[in-house]
Amino acid sequence: MKKFIRINKKIKSFSKKINVEGDKSLSIRWVILSSLSKKKSIAYNLLKSEDVFSALDCVKILGSKVKIYKNKCEITGNGLNFKNLKNKRKLILDAGNSGTLGRIILGLLINSKRKIKLIGDKSLSKRDFSRVTLPLKKFGARFNKYKKLPIEMEGLENPKGINYLEKKGSAQCKTTIMLAAIKSKGITKIKAKKSRDHTELLFKHLNIPIKIKKFRNYDHISISGIKEVKPLNYKIPGDISSCAFFIVLTLLTKNSQLLIKNININPSRTGIIKILKMMGAKIKFQNQKTYKGEKISDIFIKSTTNLKGINCPVNYNSSAIDEFLVIFLVAAKSKGISYFKNLSELNQKESPRLIWASKILNLLGIKNVTTKSSIKIYGNPNLNLNKKIIVKNFLKDHRVFMMSVVAALTFGGEWKIHDYDSVKTSFPKFLKILKKIKA
Repeated sequence: MKKFIRINKKIKSFSKKINVEGDKSLSIRWVILSSLSKKKSIAYNLLKSEDVFSALDCVKILGSKVKIYKNKCEITGNGLNFKNLKNKRKLILDAGNSGTLGRIILGLLINSKRKIKLIGDKSLSKRDFSRVTLPLKKFGARFNKYKKLPIEMEGLENPKGINYLEKKGSAQCKTTIMLAAIKSKGITKIKAKKSRDHTELLFKHLNIPIKIKKFRNYDHISISGIKEVKPLNYKIPGDISSCAFFIVLTLLTKNSQLLIKNININPSRTGIIKILKMMGAKIKFQNQKTYKGEKISDIFIKSTTNLKGINCPVNYNSSAIDEFLVIFLVAAKSKGISYFKNLSELNQKESPRLIWASKILNLLGIKNVTTKSSIKIYGNPNLNLNKKIIVKNFLKDHRVFMMSVVAALTFGGEWKIHDYDSVKTSFPKFLKILKKIKA
């Protein structure tokens, strides 16, 4: 039987202070990089979600020792080579729902001569993996197939560095190549379209030989192969993707304000802030600092009544790709028309999110024109619902669920939203924090 929640009342005005859970991108990268060191690595505030637990299970299968405590996690890795793998005829790694894990862990396998099978859940098995299998084939990896899971991969003992042009702006693809590069002889050169740079910052912190030249649309990255990786001790900041739902909830709730503490505001992740400010949002960064290359800040938000539609600059797309669903809710409440384009990547997520955005906007009664890569939203500042709405069959996409909750609390109506357990993949405490804000 599917689990669902009912929301029948709009949220009342609030003034609160909250913390959100650790950044998912950094949590998964910490797990992967810690597995490459033979010494103990320690993480505090590691996100305890299904995606991160899948990452921990995968590195354990690959020979790492993992200990989870209440406030920290320890990993003692297996080094850069696969010498201590359990003697099983076939190794199977299950990435669950995580595209980040599923794609980047293949980079670790470049020097494994054993066949290793990668599987995932129903949603992940529909997503494109050619963006990482094709560059890994250039290193010399062999696959039984390369587009969709399940995939079997066989690496080689002495891979050599490659040159690669990454055109999608996929941080997952870039990270996969970078992980394979440190296990390869010689230099790997990547010309990569702008995307999240968490892996580059972690490489620099670990003194992994990396050179980066930044240009307007692309970064040129050079990485040399290495013999060992230092342990990575890390206090993981809060996730701005998790903040996004509470930022928009505050903007759209009259006479409300919210302070969210200790959030990663890496410039490659703050597209949502830039876009919402263009629309008239009142958002400020407070108490900024730098931690191991990452920018950290508190975020202060006040509700806004004078929101306006925008023609969203495409250069913000990659830095807001996971937040567009709630950005579309702001566009729905704004005066005028908002236009977002070059967003085909949204349909490569846990669900076809651009399609789901249009479905939910239709349920709200908001006119929109949607193509395979764009959406035009005709805002209604006076939107106030008084009807029944059911949201279901969205492939358990956590962001579709959370978008629907924010819409229900800010626009009114009687909502029945299925699969509330979907938040366990990325934000298990979402409903608990929401309850605190409502209290």
